[in-house]
Amino acid sequence: MLPFSQLSSSSLPILRDVDLLVVGGGTAGAIAGIAGGRAGLKTQVVEQFGFLGGSQSGALVTPMMPNQIEGEPLNGGIDMELNRRMNAMRESGVWKDGNRGWFNPEMLKHVLEQMCGEAGTELLYFTFVDDVIMEENAVRGVTVVNKAGRSAILAKRIIDASGDADIAFRAGAPVEVGDPETGINQPFSVRFHLGNIDLNRFAEYLKSLGRHDVMEAAEGSDVPLIHTAMVWGKGWTLEPLFRKAVDEGVLLESDGHYFQVFSMAGRPGEMAFNCPRIRESVDGTNPFHLTRAMVTGRELINRYVAFCRTYLPGFERSYLVFSAPMVGVRESRRIRGEYYLSTEDYFAARKFDDAILRNCYPLDIHRDKDHALNMQRLKAGEYHEVPYRCLIPLKVENLLVAGRCFSGSFEAQSSVRIQSNCRAMGEAAAVASAMSLQRNVPPRQMDGKDLRARLKELGGRL
Repeated sequence: MLPFSQLSSSSLPILRDVDLLVVGGGTAGAIAGIAGGRAGLKTQVVEQFGFLGGSQSGALVTPMMPNQIEGEPLNGGIDMELNRRMNAMRESGVWKDGNRGWFNPEMLKHVLEQMCGEAGTELLYFTFVDDVIMEENAVRGVTVVNKAGRSAILAKRIIDASGDADIAFRAGAPVEVGDPETGINQPFSVRFHLGNIDLNRFAEYLKSLGRHDVMEAAEGSDVPLIHTAMVWGKGWTLEPLFRKAVDEGVLLESDGHYFQVFSMAGRPGEMAFNCPRIRESVDGTNPFHLTRAMVTGRELINRYVAFCRTYLPGFERSYLVFSAPMVGVRESRRIRGEYYLSTEDYFAARKFDDAILRNCYPLDIHRDKDHALNMQRLKAGEYHEVPYRCLIPLKVENLLVAGRCFSGSFEAQSSVRIQSNCRAMGEAAAVASAMSLQRNVPPRQMDGKDLRARLKELGGRL
């Protein structure tokens, strides 16, 4: 932590002095950057990789998990605008089940950059934030490291969209980590794509098994939606093939604990895999754990590739298109904020005057103890809300968080962490930052009811 009073004597060059600094250009951060620029703020997004989108584009988390009631999305605003842009380009689509996007991650990078450019937001890639600049209990900026050396970025408002609450943690905000029952985090994923697949042949094979894993192509797309999965003992029709592959030494028993694959708009002949799942050493803030996940993940990927080529019709001449450059981290640090969204709030379908988003996605917990996916849902037609106060860390001023590190319980986070909700948090944090500057009050003192009203004016579904 660098005291602001020592900055002038530190010999650190000041790289930028902006209205709004967004740390992390991922699912929440990219949208925060767009919203900040549109609000008229001089906005800077700092990102460690060379692209926007975070887990969507870098960890290949390509399906939009549905957050809707009777086919009507609960999220609006920039999230909906982005989906519509991708749909218009035939790089995503809406299928009959209402799922609003099984998208092309490569094109998402480009569209997010376009939208940031249109908003006047400046991007800075290949740059790590290594410390915070503090004045008493307020964050005044950060220090960054890149190929050009170490420098400082100052800002009137900062949004921590790192996913891991890196800025809030370094600034001294209270955080918590993992499942309170076990003390560990949910499993990682290291996802991958296979190409040169005969999708029609594979679709016909799935239909022959009697499982409805195939739907018509999305509106405006010529790629059928193909989805299948396998977890031991859950009745999936691929289980006999997995058992045969284990018996013949192509797969290990553990490879059948979680397997999922689906097609994507904009990528004919390809399928995306939501696996392998890494269950050990899953601290997303530990670089040794992340390194081990990548190495282990590629070993598992090679076994899955061999399995697909050998046992799945249509995959005989498939090849590995790419494996994710990012580990898929479901959760790590979560801040303690002005409000703590509880599991009770979820099941009570609780509403708030300062709500920034609505959610009905199930609790989505990959329990390590039995390798199962534990999904608990609200009653049909019900939803809960997330208040603005969940973005305001305790004990630290001038800082908001956005994304999966918001203030909530382990269980509540497992539901809210999906992409549309993280995008909504990014937009809300940027709009709140702009309003707090206009009113010359700290973000903590912003009236959340006014923020909610402004988000509705901007197209939010609240």
